[in-house]
Amino acid sequence: MIAREDYMKKALDQARQGAAAGEVPVGALLVGPQGDVLAAAHNRVEVDDDPTAHAELLVLRHAAAQLGAARLAGCDLYVTLEPCAMCAQAIAFARIRRLYFGAYDPKGGGVDHGARIFQQPTCHHRPEVVGGVQEQACGEVLKDFFQARRTAQARDMQQ
Repeated sequence: MIAREDYMKKALDQARQGAAAGEVPVGALLVGPQGDVLAAAHNRVEVDDDPTAHAELLVLRHAAAQLGAARLAGCDLYVTLEPCAMCAQAIAFARIRRLYFGAYDPKGGGVDHGARIFQQPTCHHRPEVVGGVQEQACGEVLKDFFQARRTAQARDMQQ
């Protein structure tokens, strides 16, 4: 079976593909109970003009369609950034077994920060959560993306 660090590396590859497409570089990977990769995606918010096209939702949608089931019990989700509240609620609805995420998100996170969806009494399913998996690498992808964006904006303003 592949180690969680290897799965997170695959999610990081997705995040880098997203960055190359001009998306906020978040990548996700959904792994089935037997360790098989069911779906992989990066954010597609800008490309699809869809505010819900977060990497997490895309892999949940793909796997649910592929399996013909709305509940993905026994599956593990790897994502490079702490999921937002929208994605955390979808993770609960999908009955994901374990959530592994890389970088923490104090501004927009909904798991360890913000709404803390899984800690709410109205949350009927709480996955096991492991944060900080390859945290530095995941954070660097985001930091590099936004630094390049700020540099480009500054250059554009000088012209």
